[in-house]
Amino acid sequence: MISRRAFNIGATAVSAGMFGIGKSFAQSYATRDVHFICAFAPGSGADTIVRFFAEKMRPMLGRNTVVENRTGGLGNIATEYAARAKPDGHTIFLMSAGVLAANQSILKNPTVDVANALQSFGTLYRAPYMIVVPAHSPYKSIAELTAGMKQKGEKSSYGLVSGGAVKVVAALYKRKADLKTVEVTYRASAEYLNDLRSGNIDFAISENVFALAQERQGRLRILAVSTPERLQSTPNYPTMTELGYPVNVVGWWAGFVPAGTPRPIVDQLAKMLKDVVDSDEGKKFLNNIGTDPWTQTPDQTQAFLVQEIKDWREYVKIANIEQQ
Repeated sequence: MISRRAFNIGATAVSAGMFGIGKSFAQSYATRDVHFICAFAPGSGADTIVRFFAEKMRPMLGRNTVVENRTGGLGNIATEYAARAKPDGHTIFLMSAGVLAANQSILKNPTVDVANALQSFGTLYRAPYMIVVPAHSPYKSIAELTAGMKQKGEKSSYGLVSGGAVKVVAALYKRKADLKTVEVTYRASAEYLNDLRSGNIDFAISENVFALAQERQGRLRILAVSTPERLQSTPNYPTMTELGYPVNVVGWWAGFVPAGTPRPIVDQLAKMLKDVVDSDEGKKFLNNIGTDPWTQTPDQTQAFLVQEIKDWREYVKIANIEQQ
């Protein structure tokens, strides 16, 4: 079922001073409202990201910006919608590019060949996935969690949102630690929170935005991250690799438009996105959600997506992910 929640952020003229933007955006291509597509539910970490960038790009576009939440199908419903939109720059898809790449192998019959149906116009950030336990958990480190899970054996369990990257992180951890803990899948991160706090599951593999927000509210404790090295935004969290469980799974987000969108529009969007990411406000926002700002050109981003699609064929084998 498609869940659509649109909001009108408001109209305004292009601000010459915002993010150091001058006359280059005075003649934006946009002639009507620009729709930003979010593949996840309102209130989710992904929704927060899309709404931030929709708001900050609004003055540059010189038009109202509308966020549409099109959820379901591991993000495939939103992907289809964005790919089939008119290629004129009025439909923008901000999305975890790792999920897009993963779905090419996870879905039995992906309805969108993302490398050919979508054109990237740049990247937003790199981020870790996080192993979390409830704040009151007796496990205060990965070593303690591993020992506890070994003792509980098949009676231990962990939660994750149905999808790709978190499943790979879990599979690698289980393999390296030789655990028999049982996986429990959920539709959204908020759903496993109660099970964690009640003790129905022992730990979870979480995306960074949700994990950090819940830790700040005193509900979760973050034990480790999935990046091979500590990121600048989250230097206080140890990596799985340094703790003896080699894991190299990095989340990254990018902006996309339908293939066939004129290159001048792609380039204009690329500059807008980069200006937001490079701004002080953009860096503060991204660091606050545990990500490192990361900017790539449209061509670099497209090439990275193609490589990720190839890499995910191997990840699916490693994690023994059943196609859906």
